[in-house]
Amino acid sequence: MLIGEYIHTMDDKNRLSLPAKFRKEMGKSLVITPGLDNCLFVFTHKEWNLIAERLANNSMLQADNRSFNRYMFGGAQEVDVDSSGRILVPDFLKNRAKLSSKVALVGVQNRIELWDEDLWSSYKEVVEEQADGLAEKLGGIGML
Repeated sequence: MLIGEYIHTMDDKNRLSLPAKFRKEMGKSLVITPGLDNCLFVFTHKEWNLIAERLANNSMLQADNRSFNRYMFGGAQEVDVDSSGRILVPDFLKNRAKLSSKVALVGVQNRIELWDEDLWSSYKEVVEEQADGLAEKLGGIGML
């Protein structure tokens, strides 16, 4: 399981070092996609295939399904982890997530999320203020 938060610097060639703990769990070849909430998602190929299968099971006759599939698959890129433990973030994904030189790498169970450090800090503040209410809602539907 991927957990934890790390701040790393993306170099001027868009290379980003993955924490050693994440590299060990993720392997040498990954899939990076547009995420939600202004971040990027990074998956192992195994996890990406599971997600692709679930998305493929949704009807292509529904506009929302087509749109979301285009969003996820159209922006997905395979990336390799180099010998120094870095991945290359494509320019269009870097721009989509508004990544600057400081990037938060956040382990979220089955994926890594890449956030601009300032956006991540702002997002965390909002969620931390809402945490009790979110827990209450999740508890109300039997999630906690």
